[in-house]
Amino acid sequence: MAARLIGVDVGGTKVSSTVLGPDGLSEPVLVATEVASQQELLDQLARVISEAADGDQECRVGLGVPAVVEFATGRARHAPNVPLHDVALRDELSRRTGLPVVVDNDATVAALAEAHDEAAELVHPDLVMLTVGTGVGGGVISGGRIFRGATGAAPELGHMLVGLDLADGAPPAGVSFPQAGSLERLAAGRRLDELGRHRGYADGPDVVAAAERGEAGALDALRILGERLGIGIANVLHCFEPPLVCIGGGASAAGELLLEPARRVAAAWTLPGVGERTKIRVARWGAQAGVRGAALLARQELLDDVATGAAESAA
Repeated sequence: MAARLIGVDVGGTKVSSTVLGPDGLSEPVLVATEVASQQELLDQLARVISEAADGDQECRVGLGVPAVVEFATGRARHAPNVPLHDVALRDELSRRTGLPVVVDNDATVAALAEAHDEAAELVHPDLVMLTVGTGVGGGVISGGRIFRGATGAAPELGHMLVGLDLADGAPPAGVSFPQAGSLERLAAGRRLDELGRHRGYADGPDVVAAAERGEAGALDALRILGERLGIGIANVLHCFEPPLVCIGGGASAAGELLLEPARRVAAAWTLPGVGERTKIRVARWGAQAGVRGAALLARQELLDDVATGAAESAA
């Protein structure tokens, strides 16, 4: 690795930053996300990057954001949980910090982290990741590279429609997202909060703790969320049939209590012969997946560009 790589993961409640260098990944630094305005969040991100660089102008920066990202331009088009709306994030942060910056969706960079081991070596070149947190995100790694679709915005797996009543044709679309019937609307972490409250629990973490104690109401709440997630996984298997499906995000702390119903329902709703070799497991990197993946994004997209340019010049 010729340059230090800075990874920044932007969440609805915290911003995490780290540096990937010759000695591995530094301990992530966490700060509360500035959500009062887009300008304040941009100021914060420029400050976080500059502090991580510590004067080193050879750094490369990868940024994961919970937004629809137009990858070719680094523009954040729409972000439901942070104030980033139609902003040229890559160019703005590059201008402010003087460093090369590359921007992608947070679930996408988390998937990139899952494809690599502790030494940042590629070990799973083909996988799909679903992150079940405030919303439901997704990332696809194919041949060791990120799949992004025609505009760079794909995949938005949380917006797969898994629960619509189409008996009379399509219902009118809602005016905002997530839409009714989408995986995010039905299986995000906030739905576990809701299922828990209906059963006398404070929130999702309280449900998980109670389920680990064997309480029937909590186990039932996780069963429902897991079965809804399983329908989403069945769609993933039909579309991609990857060797590996990883489940990350806060809800993944429930482990097998969430995955057992998800696997069972996914198997029941998947066409026979499809997905029989797919492993479905909890993501390995937990809360570090996003920031680790952001640093790897900088390596894959920025350092690879440098190497390609040098090879073309030599030719």
